Amino acid sequence: MTSQPSGIPPRQRPRSLSGMQPTSDSLHIGNYVGALVNWVELQDSYDAFYFIADLHALTVPTDPEVLRRRTRVTAAQFIAGGVDPERSAVFCQSHLPQHAELGWVMNCLTAMGEAERMTQFKDKVAKGQSANVGLFTYPMLMAADILGYDADRVPVGEDQRQHLEITRDLAQRFNQRYGETLVVPEAHILKETAKIMELSDPGSKMSGTNSPDAGVVLLSDDPKRIVKKIKSAVTDAEREIRYDPEHKPGVSNLLVIESALTGVPVDSLEQGYAGRGYGDLKTQVADAVVSAVEPFQRRMRELLDDPAELDRILAAGAAKAGPISAATLARVKDRLGLLPPG
Repeated sequence: MTSQPSGIPPRQRPRSLSGMQPTSDSLHIGNYVGALVNWVELQDSYDAFYFIADLHALTVPTDPEVLRRRTRVTAAQFIAGGVDPERSAVFCQSHLPQHAELGWVMNCLTAMGEAERMTQFKDKVAKGQSANVGLFTYPMLMAADILGYDADRVPVGEDQRQHLEITRDLAQRFNQRYGETLVVPEAHILKETAKIMELSDPGSKMSGTNSPDAGVVLLSDDPKRIVKKIKSAVTDAEREIRYDPEHKPGVSNLLVIESALTGVPVDSLEQGYAGRGYGDLKTQVADAVVSAVEPFQRRMRELLDDPAELDRILAAGAAKAGPISAATLARVKDRLGLLPPG
């Protein structure tokens, strides 16, 4: 467990925190393999906090009704994927104002040069996203999300590593200026499953918002549609099935997906495919994906058919998470010299 600054109550287990934006109508298999599977495992040994990052979703134009629907869908898919709201706090970022308030403190700690070096901002703007201030300061709000819960470990994709590094820098900077106050978190990244690529373009990360339909397997896709997409996945002109991301990115991507869903190591899968062709690989991967998705979809439908119960779960998660982030914010304000109310 990360060493705790004074003023933080002792705890029996380390703490993890992560979240996802409700920016599409469904999470995809990359979210499942790269995040949800990992989140579920962390519940066994960590006090886990998982949130729907609806404030981050405002960095792109949003339709209010669409955002409400997608927020509930994302929450339902967290739970359908195995996140247990009895063991983990599942909540909406916007339900706890501490995120935005601590985000302002992080903004004031961040140098312009640091913010300008964030590659995700540049990448998203290059792809046509509006260069608004919210997108520019996204990493500072993400830092607040993490630091507000004294998180020891943060499960993130490889593409978020830079944001985690600036979170650590900001925590250390605050502690150096104002005394030990914030926990400096560690990244929790699984190398093989941190980045699932598009089926149609294995050089690009699978994305629910940027990938073409043929390149992304949504967790809400009909099983027949899933099979069709995987059978159409781009591979190469060879026949050998081996893990080689540089020279065989499509095949490597399919092996990673199958390994993550079945628990069979990639090298064992390679041995099992000796002398077999890409048709066998795609059939086996499709079977693994459908086997994981069918029970997931049944549970998701149950949750979405009872929105009042889903909202109750989110409220209970906020009630569990709120006192922790409120205590962190109170420590931060005291260290900064901000007068307490009343």
